[in-house]
Amino acid sequence: MSDTAATDEECRPVSVSRRIAAPAHTVFAVLADPARHVEVDGADMLRGPKANGRISGVGDTFVMRMHNDEMGDYEMTNHVVEFEPERRIAWEPVLTAATRPEDLEELGERAGHRWGFVLEPDGPHATVVTETFDCSVAPEWLRTVLKNGTRWLPVMTATLERLDHLVTEELAASA
Repeated sequence: MSDTAATDEECRPVSVSRRIAAPAHTVFAVLADPARHVEVDGADMLRGPKANGRISGVGDTFVMRMHNDEMGDYEMTNHVVEFEPERRIAWEPVLTAATRPEDLEELGERAGHRWGFVLEPDGPHATVVTETFDCSVAPEWLRTVLKNGTRWLPVMTATLERLDHLVTEELAASA
């Protein structure tokens, strides 16, 4: 397979949106805290960050321990590439530890994909949250495996559902 980058016509970012009955600052607080990502992970692949700490801006990194049946245990170092408090956050993952020998050759290289969230206030007590996955500049083999990102649509839907339940339950408990 070729590792050439996709053109815009071949692969576009995929997105899922959900209106959440919580202000943007409440939703963003969860997204900017990698320790909370496990609670909202619709893929059930996250095992937790290697270290605690909140994301505070572009250039930050956080390492997430992960697992799936295909790759086993592995770690991704996520490079924050977009950060606007209460509005936008995105990161590009890099495989930095793997248990399968066939994955070791990919260590340390950005694979050309990006995860992100955009928050749009919808009145004082609600936010439209859009999760986006973009693999448009990933190698062809990865775009094929990920079905140009569409493989993640059910996972993204589940993630936003979990995020909704988490923040609305926390708001109700604090009221």
